[in-house]
Amino acid sequence: MSITEFSLEGNNAIVIAGSRGIGKGIAMALADAGANVAVTGFTNKYVENTAKEIEAMGRKSAGLTVDATHGEDMEFLAKQVISEFGTIDIVVNAAGDSIRKPVIALPGGELEGMTSQEWHDILNINLTEAFEGCRVFGPHLVGRKQGVVINVSSFAARKASANLSAYGAGKAALTRFTETVALEWAPFGVRVNTIAPGQFPDHEQMTEEQFKQRDEAAAARGVPLGRVGRMREIGLMAVYLASDAASYVTGQTFYIDGGLVLA
Repeated sequence: MSITEFSLEGNNAIVIAGSRGIGKGIAMALADAGANVAVTGFTNKYVENTAKEIEAMGRKSAGLTVDATHGEDMEFLAKQVISEFGTIDIVVNAAGDSIRKPVIALPGGELEGMTSQEWHDILNINLTEAFEGCRVFGPHLVGRKQGVVINVSSFAARKASANLSAYGAGKAALTRFTETVALEWAPFGVRVNTIAPGQFPDHEQMTEEQFKQRDEAAAARGVPLGRVGRMREIGLMAVYLASDAASYVTGQTFYIDGGLVLA
């Protein structure tokens, strides 16, 4: 027996940075739930293949390359996607990256200190990209008085780690950004939420043995459920937030991390 509130049939989605990794996991699950899904990547390496996989599921798709932190690129993307799909119901801002460096080189340490450019680059890809996604697609969603935005954060938004200051700061700020936009757009029927993943290695880039080793390493690092996450699991969370099942949910950050932030 199906639960109709979870269906995304007839919806159109754009997953920014949806060509691989967590973004792809979300894109594939949205398509599986019935949505047509456009995906983007910074380069064309994975974009076309991901779009073809979505089309093979009987959904409409498009693969586009874009720098998600660049305003003019994003404005062009929004016009192109809305023109091709007619309407957009779901916007997923999934770009992210990190760099493991301390703020300054520490005595006795082996790592160099972070440069100003590195700091700004990491903040841009983890925070500014969500602003740009909301800025360029927001008028369309608010104008239609319906729609969903899902920002992708990280357990680092809540759990500090040495040598990840820029990444943690960007993801923590994304939580407050989500809350603020949720308040601004709630009167217009647009919901905005965040998913904060834990450890989700890209299974497509690993052998079964490597994946098993990551599970063992995760358990050793204190993940209470004793393993890393599967892309399907984070995709299902996105389906819930994008669907009518979550019609009374906005401004929230959902940690899907096997209990990592509690350890």
